[in-house]
Amino acid sequence: MRIARFSIDGNVGFGVLEGDEIDVIKGHPFAEFERSGQKVPLDKVRLLPPVLPNKVVAVGRNYAAHAAELGHDVPDAPFTFFKPSTSVVGPGDPIAYPSFSEEVHHEAELAVVIGRMCREVPRARVKDVILGYTCANDVTARDVQRREKQWARAKGFDTSCPLGPWVETELDPSDLTIQCTVNGEQRQLGRTSEMVRSVEDLIVHITEAMTLLPGDVVLTGTPAGVGPLTVGDEVAVTIEGIGTLTNKVIKRG
Repeated sequence: MRIARFSIDGNVGFGVLEGDEIDVIKGHPFAEFERSGQKVPLDKVRLLPPVLPNKVVAVGRNYAAHAAELGHDVPDAPFTFFKPSTSVVGPGDPIAYPSFSEEVHHEAELAVVIGRMCREVPRARVKDVILGYTCANDVTARDVQRREKQWARAKGFDTSCPLGPWVETELDPSDLTIQCTVNGEQRQLGRTSEMVRSVEDLIVHITEAMTLLPGDVVLTGTPAGVGPLTVGDEVAVTIEGIGTLTNKVIKRG
């Protein structure tokens, strides 16, 4: 099923997307829930980030072709970093071009949404801790990334982590088409089967070190084709079986 988080008339809730309607649920999707039977038209709500993560754990250089295009080797172990919760925005929200950068890039990614608190997850149990999957854009200030070496500002600035449009709970993530367009022009096109390390590999690796909480998000890396964004651009991330996440780049006010 597709679980959306939305706002209507000042109220925020979760619901199950059915066609062009959202069936509002009682409570939240991180435990057993009931459908309220109240349905609202999709075009009458504002879609929000599908979750508000405590943390976003991102994985770099998980596609060999992307590592190569930036002049890097594939690391011996998953290369992880954090994006803060304040970087998260939803579908249709603007990406504010940071004032301290002159080279901001798009990075289309499959995002894993964690459904239950977990640590030291064995490979056989990985599916049990995942709520579902959504689209992500790991927006990056590339010049700052090169200059500062560590990536906190380059990848953690406000609005640098668009997520959405919803969470798809019934999906095999092993071989999905993932693409990015800018103003309708294709920039990135790959398949999740090209990932160096699978979703299972990443969850096992990350939870060896830290506890993941319900609503936390793991970004799984981006295929080749990353490139610049400018103010006024409309960037869209589309993943097979999920949908399309679209955001427009604006000047930071």
